[in-house]
Amino acid sequence: MPFELTFTGDAVRVLKDDTAYAGYFQMRKLTLQHRLFGGGWSEPLVREVFERGHAVGVLPYEPETDSVILIEQFRPGALRDARSPWMLELIAGVVEAGETDVEVAHREAAEEAACELSELLPIASYYPSAGACSEQVRLFCGRVTQAGVGAVHGATNENEDILVHRVPRLEAFAMVAANRIPNGHTLIALQWLQLQGDALRQRWSG
Repeated sequence: MPFELTFTGDAVRVLKDDTAYAGYFQMRKLTLQHRLFGGGWSEPLVREVFERGHAVGVLPYEPETDSVILIEQFRPGALRDARSPWMLELIAGVVEAGETDVEVAHREAAEEAACELSELLPIASYYPSAGACSEQVRLFCGRVTQAGVGAVHGATNENEDILVHRVPRLEAFAMVAANRIPNGHTLIALQWLQLQGDALRQRWSG
């Protein structure tokens, strides 16, 4: 039989839900209890949860050149990184109200990389840091028909300054092996491509 988790959402009681901070992002302060594996309920716990909305990421793959399109941009959360606070990443963006994941993927691809995608395949959905953040990321691989490689793109009203790169698939895999891809979304998508890349290229090249 397939593996099933022990508990579902009805095994949690939210006793209090306060807004601890509201700005560009939001912080909630929760008082809650949850069921215990040994039986009964936990004592009331206080936990802060970072609310930043859900996100969609897309790894553009170009079968004609056997390359991926990656973007380079500054990330303030990586300021302490000894190598650089600039990262090589896949394309990603926050899901706005009323948007579908597919709409976000196409919008962000055009905005961040002047990239057009003719087809999207789902890769995975996951929580980057479920111990403290409510964000869920949904990843896709997109077939590239056009990309603004070598140019700078991004939304000016968001102060984005994004350089677009075309990276051969095997070179991207070598970067993963050398620990040169410190971004989780990109790392997961490239590892998926390591498993699926040959079949995907054959499919999309045909």
